[in-house]
Amino acid sequence: MCVLALAWNAHPRWGLVVAGNRDEYHARPAAPLARWDDDPSLIAGRDLQSGGTWMGVSEAGRFAVVTNLRGHGGPEPHRPSRGALVTDLLAGADPDGIAIEAYNPVNLIALDSWRARFLSNRPAALRTDLAPGLYGLSNGTLDEPWPKTLRLKSILLEWLTGAAENPALLLDGLREEVLPDIGVDPDTPSDMPEPNHSPIFIRDRRYGTRCSSVVAIERNGRGRFIERRFDSEARHSGDSELEFRWKD
Repeated sequence: MCVLALAWNAHPRWGLVVAGNRDEYHARPAAPLARWDDDPSLIAGRDLQSGGTWMGVSEAGRFAVVTNLRGHGGPEPHRPSRGALVTDLLAGADPDGIAIEAYNPVNLIALDSWRARFLSNRPAALRTDLAPGLYGLSNGTLDEPWPKTLRLKSILLEWLTGAAENPALLLDGLREEVLPDIGVDPDTPSDMPEPNHSPIFIRDRRYGTRCSSVVAIERNGRGRFIERRFDSEARHSGDSELEFRWKD
């Protein structure tokens, strides 16, 4: 993912709500959101180049998402895939047991039905619990006040404090192309072909928003995972939606 907002134990009905966009080269192959054939309890899209994923849930009661971390150089090809972090965590790996230092620059949020953890590996390895609340993450530090991150947090907050009935409405905010007039632009160069001051949705034929995703899980464990995909012309190219239930 490249920008996301996450509400963890911050609403009387919804234990977890996540809304985010995946920005990537359009030429990089990916499979749409689905239950994985090799593990039907795992629900995610799939990176067909490296085999992992950017965000997913497991019906065993787990959620994980990664973002790249800019300003530390491009990826070194000999390092393991960051997408494998998500699949490992969804399969039950302990976040505190992962050798986060071995991966290219990355941010990671991993949670189960009772605990949320944030991990990063630049400039040094970091592991910390997340208290209940509303968080924003892009390709910088957690809650770094980049304009698009602040804007997406405000969209999620507005949904939570409103009717908070239909999580699919968050897809409208993820399609926003207006440059927010708030926040502080990144002070580190981008390792990807996108401007420093970018909106939530990036329109570009080479590298742009590939999909928007919403995960919403009620406190009783019932969940929905929604994905909306876009082609290189930023045209809506498909939707997927799956329901699931977290085990107690």
